[in-house]
Amino acid sequence: MTGGPLDGRPVRPEDLSHSMLVAVLMANGGSLTIPVSAFEPDSTGGPDGSWHAVVLEPLGDGTVRLSVRPRPAETDEAGVRFL
Repeated sequence: MTGGPLDGRPVRPEDLSHSMLVAVLMANGGSLTIPVSAFEPDSTGGPDGSWHAVVLEPLGDGTVRLSVRPRPAETDEAGVRFL
């Protein structure tokens, strides 16, 4: 995969979040129906320190896995980290 938010260049968290949302929608025909409960604090994380992070893992076959993980404890704000 070349270009775009996965090429290793610095990227703002909000730009990567937007890119992920658009990519998921496009991979699902342009729209996706989800329950309203998906936006509740228990699902998205909240001020109690349970914020979530998204991991983008290239799988080597031309695909990328998006996974929700707990945000590392030492991270108290949004950010992008390439490992």
